Amino acid sequence: MTIKQLSIFIENKGGTLIKVLELLSEAGIQIIASTIADTQDYGIYRVLCSQPTQAFLMLREQGINVQLADVLALRIDDIPGRAASAVRILSEAGVDILYMYSFLWRGEGVLVMRTSPEEKARETVVIKKLAFLTEADFA
Repeated sequence: MTIKQLSIFIENKGGTLIKVLELLSEAGIQIIASTIADTQDYGIYRVLCSQPTQAFLMLREQGINVQLADVLALRIDDIPGRAASAVRILSEAGVDILYMYSFLWRGEGVLVMRTSPEEKARETVVIKKLAFLTEADFA
């Protein structure tokens, strides 16, 4: 029900992002979606990719500060209001959304989110029959 997401900590200086992108490219790892949140000194580059565990190990071996986390990836219809509906369902169940980003995948919207408490979020997805993606969808 959850998928693996890379969180890569990169300094805000020239060449740091391209190094990560080139390493992933050389390893044949496809980036599915990504987002960067930055602060003054560093950025957090969050990545969904075709082979997250392999990417994690390879980046770590190259001395890059990277973490692997479980996130929800909810499938929603690509029409106005569907994101709000999904967030409302989780919120009403007492689930907090720590961060979220979205993208289109094969004609559907995808909401990627880190939640707390995680078990309550997974339970809500099952009970409310929300559609979700798994890592197999990106293989």
